[in-house]
Amino acid sequence: MRKISRTAVYAGTAALWAAALGGCSDGGGDGGSSPSPSSSKEAATVEVRSGDLGRFLADGSGRTLYLFEADTSGKSTCEGGCATAWPPVVVEGKGKPRAGNGAESGLLGTTERKDGSRQLTYDGHPLYRYQGDDKPGDTAGQGLDQFGAKWFVLDPSGKKITDGKKKEKKKPSDKPQESDGGY
Repeated sequence: MRKISRTAVYAGTAALWAAALGGCSDGGGDGGSSPSPSSSKEAATVEVRSGDLGRFLADGSGRTLYLFEADTSGKSTCEGGCATAWPPVVVEGKGKPRAGNGAESGLLGTTERKDGSRQLTYDGHPLYRYQGDDKPGDTAGQGLDQFGAKWFVLDPSGKKITDGKKKEKKKPSDKPQESDGGY
């Protein structure tokens, strides 16, 4: 059996570490990505979609838009962790929001956020998306109570939708399960 010197082992280990760490940067971050506010040409468009909750507002990509009950006087109160879970819909530069299919252009606007960005509003409500919505038309955030208040989908007139067919998550049955006798 051939002996390997300690120097060769140390050099090999160092090479592995260098390769493993080669993709890391020293950008001062914590390595995680922080979601930025949602912005795109589609984000500045509000349209009406139909689904389990009836007719509701969505962006130009079909993603459901929400209001946050804690927001008052057209000002957003969702910052930090809240804005991570519920990204605000931001209008880039001096762009103007656009009313798509079924939306009322007279209800569109913007409000300035603490960071200086402009957030899309509808009937004075700052608009958000929910990270828990997996695809366009999902309404998983409907009625959730998070970050100190509830979140609701809006109807085409800008009012929150509080009723509708909200899907309930399955709850464990109260009945004992039959057993097949074990092993």
